[in-house]
Amino acid sequence: MADRVTVIGWDGSPLTEAARSALGAATLVAGAAHHLALPEVPPLAERIRLGSVALAARRIAGHRGTAVVLADGDPGFFGVVRTLRAPEFGLEVEVVPGVSSVAAAFARAGMPWDDAQVVVAHSRTLRRAVNVCRAHAKVAVLTSPGAGPAELGLLLAGVHRTFVICEELGTEREQVSVVTSDNAPDHTWRDPNVVIVIGGPASAAEDGGWIAGRDPGTGPRGWVQPDEAYGEGAALGEGETELLRAAQLARLGPRVGDLVWDIGCGSGAFAVEAARAGAAVIAVDRDPAACARTDAAARRYGVQLQVVHGSAPHVLEDLPEPDVVRVGGGGAAVVSAVADRRPQRIVAHAATRDAAELVGRDLTEHGYRVECALLQSVELDTRAWRETERNVAFLLSGVLSDRPVIR
Repeated sequence: MADRVTVIGWDGSPLTEAARSALGAATLVAGAAHHLALPEVPPLAERIRLGSVALAARRIAGHRGTAVVLADGDPGFFGVVRTLRAPEFGLEVEVVPGVSSVAAAFARAGMPWDDAQVVVAHSRTLRRAVNVCRAHAKVAVLTSPGAGPAELGLLLAGVHRTFVICEELGTEREQVSVVTSDNAPDHTWRDPNVVIVIGGPASAAEDGGWIAGRDPGTGPRGWVQPDEAYGEGAALGEGETELLRAAQLARLGPRVGDLVWDIGCGSGAFAVEAARAGAAVIAVDRDPAACARTDAAARRYGVQLQVVHGSAPHVLEDLPEPDVVRVGGGGAAVVSAVADRRPQRIVAHAATRDAAELVGRDLTEHGYRVECALLQSVELDTRAWRETERNVAFLLSGVLSDRPVIR
C-alpha cells in the first residue's frame, strides 16, 4: 500500500505551498494529461493517466511510496475522493482542495449559488438531470461526454431555459457563453464544461435564505391544500378532492429527478403539489381553461411545470418518458396508453365498480401489480357536527414490479 496518498484539487491557479510540497515528494502521480504536464510533477515519478478512478486506485494501493492524485476543482465534491476512500482499496487520503468547478462557474456568471441544485449528467443520469432542470429555477449541471449542453437542450424541448455554459474553466481556453436551451444543440462544446440552467422565478428569499439548494419550507404546510385554494372559482373535478389527492400523492411518491404526467389536470391542484415535492411535472388537459388555471396555480405557488394542451391519448405520443403518472381523466383507454409507456407507477380513479374493474384488468394485462381501494370522505360542520359533503371514489394504483427503481 502507498505510504501516503494526497489528493490535490487544481482550479488553474498556481499550486499552493502544500500542494507543491506533496508533489515534490511523490513517487507516483495520477491525473489527466494537463495535470501530468504541470512543471511541479517530478520527472522520475511514475505517471498514471486517470481514466477509470477505480483502476488508478488499485495501482495506488499496490504502490510502495508516496502517491499524489491531481483532479480539477474540489476533489471532494462529486470527485475522486469518494472512490479512493472506498473500503475495497483501503486508502487513507489527505486532501488539498481547490475551488469547485460549480463555484467557479457561478463566479464567472456573477451569480449566487446557494439556491441552486447541483446535478451530475452522464449516460445513466442524463434524463434525471434534465428533470431537475425542468423542475427548478437554477441548476448547475456537471456534464460529461455525450451528456453535455447539446443533449440537455434536446431533452428540454418545449421548456425554455437559459444556459450559461462554462468551458475548460481555469485554463487558457476558458470560455463562457450564454445561449437559450433550444440553441445549445446547434453548437459543439468543449469538455470539460459546466452548464448553469436558469428559468422561472428565483427560489431563494431576498435575504439569501438559510439552506443550500431548494428550501423545503417554501409555501404552505401540507402535502395537499384545501380545495378552495385552487380552481379560481371553478368547481374541482371529481378526481381532484383534497383527500383523494393526498392518497394519489402517497401512492405515486413523486420526488426530485422524477418526471410526473398529470393527465386531465383540471385545476392544476395535483400537478402543483407534485411539483412542490420537487418532481418535474407535465400537466395535460384538452380544456384550454383548465390549462390556464393550472398555469395560474403554478405561478401562485412558485413552482415550475409544463402545461400541454391536447387530448389524451394522442397528445402523449411526443412527451418524454414518465416515471409516475396520474390519470385524472380519459378512463381505461388513456390508462392503457400510459401503461404502454411503462412508467413505474400509475394511479387512476373511477366512480363505479365496473369502471374500476375495467381499469384494473387493463393494468394487470400490462404487467402491473394492481391495488384498489374504495375511498369515502365525509366532511362535517364541526359547529353542529352535521354532514356537509360526501365523496366516494375507487382509487386504483399499478406498480411495475419488473422495472428497477432509478436512484
